Amino acid sequence: MCGRYVNVAASSDLVDEFDVEETVGDDPGPSWNVAPTDPVRVILQRQPRHAEATGAGAVRQLRTVRWGLVPSWSRDSKGGARMINARIETVTEKPAFKAAAARRRCLVPALGYYEWQKADGGKVPYFLHDPDGQLLAMAGLYELWRDQALADDDPNRWLWSCTIITQQATDLLGEIHDRNPVVVPPELRAEWLDCSSDDVDAAARLLGRIPEARLEPYVVSSAVGNVNNNGPELIEPAPAPAEQQRLEL
Repeated sequence: MCGRYVNVAASSDLVDEFDVEETVGDDPGPSWNVAPTDPVRVILQRQPRHAEATGAGAVRQLRTVRWGLVPSWSRDSKGGARMINARIETVTEKPAFKAAAARRRCLVPALGYYEWQKADGGKVPYFLHDPDGQLLAMAGLYELWRDQALADDDPNRWLWSCTIITQQATDLLGEIHDRNPVVVPPELRAEWLDCSSDDVDAAARLLGRIPEARLEPYVVSSAVGNVNNNGPELIEPAPAPAEQQRLEL
């Protein structure tokens, strides 16, 4: 799974990187320890407000949403914390994700993400990132949920939320954890964001074309396990467990 990640890119950099035409929502600011239910930046493509009246087409947006998908049919928003990830094997089949896979795909930008490897005496945190330091564009879905307890003119009546799609990890990544995020390469980003066909089978075919991510892991401090810790020191390399034992002798 992907349960923590890093996004410290400025909004202006995300606008340039993803050719964004419209920015919506408050900037949550940089975070070295993004956790479930946090506000996060995503890139999506949809018609702007009042588009039907103006005849405007879909535009690429940089938008702030909550991490943890809340399906539109949910009775409340409490289940979102459990839907931070969607499995690639079932994302086009499960009711919670099927409609979004066809109509509401997004990209979740990240410098990298954290994963924990099981080891004797506990778990070892790793930071996984692009070897060249490039921004990752994790495949995501977004949803809109209407809070029926709020008035029609309440600006918070609609909750925007997202999830990150994961796949079976292989090679070195699989030795750390059995799942990793699906990372959309630059040449497939436009297709991923284009939901004009409203076709869940097209989404499944597109997911099948996305290659496995080429990521580089290294051990980081256990401080990342506390969501209250948030700073650049969290992604600094730390001694591996065996090396730490040698240092303590």
